[in-house]
Amino acid sequence: MALLQLFCRAGTGPMLRPLSSSGCVQRSAAVWRYFSHGTTPLCQSKESSQASFFPSLKTVMLPPNTFKGKVAFITGGGTGLGKGMTLVLSKLGAECVIASRKIDVLKETAKEISSETGNKVHAVQCDVRDPTSVSNAVAELIKVAGHPSVIINNAAGNFISPSERLSANAWRAITDIVLNGTAFVTLEIGKELIKAQKGAAFLAITTIYAESGSGFVVPSASAKAGIEAMYKSLAAEWGRYGMRFNVIQPGPIKTKGAFSRLDPTGEHEETMRRRIPCGRFGTAEELANLASFLCSDYANWVSGAIVRMDGGEYVTISGEFNDLREVSKEQWDVMESMIRKTKGS
Repeated sequence: MALLQLFCRAGTGPMLRPLSSSGCVQRSAAVWRYFSHGTTPLCQSKESSQASFFPSLKTVMLPPNTFKGKVAFITGGGTGLGKGMTLVLSKLGAECVIASRKIDVLKETAKEISSETGNKVHAVQCDVRDPTSVSNAVAELIKVAGHPSVIINNAAGNFISPSERLSANAWRAITDIVLNGTAFVTLEIGKELIKAQKGAAFLAITTIYAESGSGFVVPSASAKAGIEAMYKSLAAEWGRYGMRFNVIQPGPIKTKGAFSRLDPTGEHEETMRRRIPCGRFGTAEELANLASFLCSDYANWVSGAIVRMDGGEYVTISGEFNDLREVSKEQWDVMESMIRKTKGS
């Protein structure tokens, strides 16, 4: 593994150098030969078996009727993760209103979920990029279901691209949906709730690289980071109106829409999976359970929180030495012997 680095003695003390570095002492060259013959390759992973320790539960976590008498508004609710969250909220008694640009998809999803749960699910067309469309959708929401108690900003757009290839239109395509869309929906509904003197729980879905940043998805990383700043700010300002604001940062959860733009060839999928300590991707059901908890009265003292949900991916890619988990027991024996023989500071 190119990133793996080991202690080797050079000069007066130990320092980090790749084993293939010409600066390593002869002892390191001997160790490299040892590593290359008859031992487990450094690139080999055993993480696929780890998933058995962390099974994904499909059952709904909260008690029945947790959201009975409440209205939930979910953007991007017709497909993928939004559909999963809508299903769980509906199972828990909420009257759901789902919104996106594609009304036909929304109506089909609304019919499907309502028939399964027995609770009303309404479809409202909304282009979150357009303040007028958002205003009309919020008016329709209040007309058909009343003021919402739960607002989930899930609408998103993303694609991978070298930043030098991004046009102004490409930048706007992502930031208009992700950052501006979330702002338009949040502010429009928030103002209506303030006028009606009603509180609510707001939730936004971002990503772990909103915190770290990430190349090749710079518009998305920038927009998601903006959402997190907005929600922390509103948690401080609008708590006095009875509103809570929280964020979930999911790691990889495989949906057709997301992966078709972020891993179009499918070649990166196994790389992503192997670096997750829990050994697998997340599921829509797991996200929906966490989302429903944060939006429920069980979480009434949770506001301004950013909750990471990624199977340990973020801490793995952040730690400088985490690739050492690929080293075998025999290789550790050799390195320990080398380290013990090192003298000086």
